Amino acid sequence: MSVPTATVTTAVRTSASSSRRHSPGRVLQRTAPLIPAVVLLGMFLLGPILYSLYGSLTDRAMSGYKAAAPQFVGLDNYVALLSDPAFLKSILLTAVFVFASAIVGQNVLGMALAVLMRHCARPLASLVGGIVVVAWALPEIVAAFACYAFFASEGTLNSMLAFIGLTGPKWLLTFPMLSVILANVWRGTAFSMMQYNAALAQVPPEVKESAAIDGASAAQSFFRITLPIIRRSIATNLMLTTLQTLGVFTLIWVMTGGGPGTSSSTLPVLAYQEAFKFSQVGYGTAIATVTLLVGAVFSVVYMKLLKPEVD
Repeated sequence: MSVPTATVTTAVRTSASSSRRHSPGRVLQRTAPLIPAVVLLGMFLLGPILYSLYGSLTDRAMSGYKAAAPQFVGLDNYVALLSDPAFLKSILLTAVFVFASAIVGQNVLGMALAVLMRHCARPLASLVGGIVVVAWALPEIVAAFACYAFFASEGTLNSMLAFIGLTGPKWLLTFPMLSVILANVWRGTAFSMMQYNAALAQVPPEVKESAAIDGASAAQSFFRITLPIIRRSIATNLMLTTLQTLGVFTLIWVMTGGGPGTSSSTLPVLAYQEAFKFSQVGYGTAIATVTLLVGAVFSVVYMKLLKPEVD
């Protein structure tokens, strides 16, 4: 049985077109515009990461002969980390800080504000949105000092409690982690609110109308229809807020300095203390490298969640 001429011609044309698309010249032509971006990423992202990894394998100090001629110590810094109670405690505090302030606090509160803003009067929604965004727009150092003034022993919060006859505790000494968690929730909720507000606007209204006609309650419509539709935005926001919160330093340092003791020393704060307070730059760099790896693990997990949507 002979093959139709038209079929053969089409196959030949398809093969020729595929060959042209994958020819070295065409690949180079399509890749060339990306070269400047790859070079910049290599210089300003990959370069510091590699230098940080090398620094974590040395005994570099801030001063003295170890600063002038640091020695390569292999994995000694990482081995020492595993037996350092302050480091193990710091990992736990970092996990609590990220989970409570980013994964739960910022995302849940941001989603609640976004939903409420879409169901209230427009002037009120604009007013609330504006107030929330102010906290996010403030420079981190300004927001940190504002939170310090709020939670200080004679600060705004205790003044408000005294006005109604209550005596507030010394928040930054008695509840340091709770104070920095609430401060980070206050500062970062606006980002989640804007993300979810934009995502909710993309939900087709006819879908919710159909659910209402079928007898679904508002809660059923939200949890079974709206959330599945915007799950990609939720995963993206979770990844961004988690990575941002993992690297929070200024807010904690200004409010508590990592104390009292090590009661609020998350990984970035502990890395700074070891490197610049105790002059163990190599050891502190090892902590920073571990923080980087923790962020990479979170990124991989969230990218796995996003993958079905990307495909």
